Amino acid sequence: MTKTHGGLDFERPLLEAEAKLEALFAEAVGRFVSLQEVSKARRKVRRMRHDVFSKLTPWQRTQIARHPARPYFLDFARHMFEDAIEIRGDRAFGDDQSIVTLLARFEGRSVVAIGHQKGRNVKENIQRNFGMPNPEGYRKALRALRLADKFGKPVLTFIDTPGAYPGIGAEERGQSEAIARAIQEMTQLGVPVIATVIGEGGSGGALAIGVGNRVLMLQHAIYSVISPEACAAILWRDDRSRAPEAAETLRYGARDALGFGLIDEIVREPLGGAHRNHAWAANLLRRALRRNLAALEGIPREELVRLREEKFLAMGKFSEGKS
Repeated sequence: MTKTHGGLDFERPLLEAEAKLEALFAEAVGRFVSLQEVSKARRKVRRMRHDVFSKLTPWQRTQIARHPARPYFLDFARHMFEDAIEIRGDRAFGDDQSIVTLLARFEGRSVVAIGHQKGRNVKENIQRNFGMPNPEGYRKALRALRLADKFGKPVLTFIDTPGAYPGIGAEERGQSEAIARAIQEMTQLGVPVIATVIGEGGSGGALAIGVGNRVLMLQHAIYSVISPEACAAILWRDDRSRAPEAAETLRYGARDALGFGLIDEIVREPLGGAHRNHAWAANLLRRALRRNLAALEGIPREELVRLREEKFLAMGKFSEGKS
């Protein structure tokens, strides 16, 4: 199990119960309590865990998607890829480490993997810019995408960003153009593309590496045009304390995204969230990627492009009912 940094507010009673269970088990090993008592406590914790995580509010799901112990792209990469080699730099300005690009082997097959990467501490977050890419990050991703297209390698992308970095320097270096170019060229790739939202999927910063033949989403991830804090600031005049209320309105959870046709599949997480067991979460995602990649194999290049274009052009279509 992965350390949970003290847990979220709504998790704490459960974490305390789990700690008591561990202590009780230790006493059972020393034969100070009966195994029946341990079994009873374990069933109680299991029911409690199910109750907590089967009734999550949108804001609680947002907190899980942002959990400080949640697995990031490189955590998944360590569990799923072999012979990974990182591609660095955009050959124009620099190497933006909020996006990581890899040449790797997945299930024995060569792939190109691209993902947003956040940091675990202050130093890493400064280095990774809290997972908010500058234009050179998207241009590095574009360089990797072109390599994949040239050599016929499937593309796997992993989305986890609050959004593209909105700083003055990023705008001066062409942030909007870099995002638009990445979206445009992803639509034309002649190889299978599978995008997965593993944490936060924020606006164009997420969509820049999210144009896939298949779009997957982890159970407790979020995918939205705007963060709940920014939404609250706009709707209620900088009152960011109303972010939980905005979260209810935005409907950016995995079930909503699937219902709206924005994603193709929800990937289950370990009970309590991916942060509780990185290896198990990676194994569940590995199975989903394996299955979806197999479904795309053998489809001609022109067909992959056509299907991808049609998929995204169909989003947002509506018909007016009779009045």
